Amino acid sequence: MATITELAAKIVSAHASSTALTKDELFAELKDLHSVLSKLEKSESLPPAEESTEEIPAISKRKAFGNKKITCMVCGKEFTTLKRHLKTSHEMTAKEYCTKFDIPAGTVLAAKDYSASRRQMALDKDLAGGLAKARAEKAKKK
Repeated sequence: MATITELAAKIVSAHASSTALTKDELFAELKDLHSVLSKLEKSESLPPAEESTEEIPAISKRKAFGNKKITCMVCGKEFTTLKRHLKTSHEMTAKEYCTKFDIPAGTVLAAKDYSASRRQMALDKDLAGGLAKARAEKAKKK
């Protein structure tokens, strides 16, 4: 049978393979896990797990909105736009996301450079003029 140290090392190794950890975080996690496994082996009671109702963001609101990328405050991954990621990965709408992290309503969940390039493309193609023409034709038909 494997020793507690070997078990703790395997568990922390598996966690570290999927999550970026600093050297200090790695040692702290290994120490904590070894302590918990030792208590379990000795049939000691463990302290109750702390339950937090408030989720801590993976990144600060200020750092989340960058020029080239926007970072998801739930998981910390970077994207050009967040709406699709929020729906598929976290099953939440943009409105729920903004409410959860106290982001002002109307804030664009896209990188600043991406929004600027889309705005410039719309101006170059005169999409606003086309919309005005379509509205005028519709009003004429009525």
